[in-house]
Amino acid sequence: MTTNPHDLNTYLEVAREAALHAGVILKEHFGKVCPSMIDEKAKNDYVTDVDKKSEEIIKGHIKSHFNNHGILAEESLEEKNTSAFLWIIDPLDGTLNYIHGLPNFAISIALEIEGNLAVGLIYDPLRENTYSAMKGHGSFKNNKRIQVSHSKTLNTSLIATGFPYRIKDIIDPYLKVFKDFFMCATGIRRGGSACLDLAYTAEDIFGGFFECALSPWDMAAGALLVEEAGGMVTDFKGNDQYLKTGNIIAGSKGVHHEMLEIIQKTFKK
Repeated sequence: MTTNPHDLNTYLEVAREAALHAGVILKEHFGKVCPSMIDEKAKNDYVTDVDKKSEEIIKGHIKSHFNNHGILAEESLEEKNTSAFLWIIDPLDGTLNYIHGLPNFAISIALEIEGNLAVGLIYDPLRENTYSAMKGHGSFKNNKRIQVSHSKTLNTSLIATGFPYRIKDIIDPYLKVFKDFFMCATGIRRGGSACLDLAYTAEDIFGGFFECALSPWDMAAGALLVEEAGGMVTDFKGNDQYLKTGNIIAGSKGVHHEMLEIIQKTFKK
């Protein structure tokens, strides 16, 4: 993939504008969600009217600039076409947190060009933090360069994860891996927003992150952030198919290597 950096800047700026507009809605309704605004898509998987409105704003802003681009967003059908450009959008990552008034949620927007992640942006509207990355140009928080942890081992690292609520039949192997990490790492945290966990991994809060059964919109922007911050991102086999498998390991290179070894002892297939 060869793309003019000026073009990437344009795409990133459109993503930033879309996230800021949608973030206004998230802030306005935070702490005000009532039962009539909530639907259960699947067991323990919720969507609110705020998710939908946020997605409408983001998609509308992107389409106003790039009407021929494809869009894959959490709360609507994929809009496929022959374009080499695909926007991957999570309008509210951390919906359950949002419903319960827990201030840990964000907007995630990524752009694939010819199947490769090229632009990623995560916006935390309550803290007004914007994480951004362009392929080959590094990762930034509020326009300041960020890097993954310098730690090379789990025993000096704080690790983040998420529970596999979508596929509960893998809870036993997941808990086995959780225990293995618990015995090695400084600590483990579960924040409830995968994209923020990845952003925090990119900025050296977490040494690493792993989770099972995620969707592309949960990971796409955050994965690029970690890679551009000098980290590694793979699936549980050590390959780059995490957007397809839904299983992801991200972190500094040394920590990622240890995490991959531990996970592969349990998740062998």
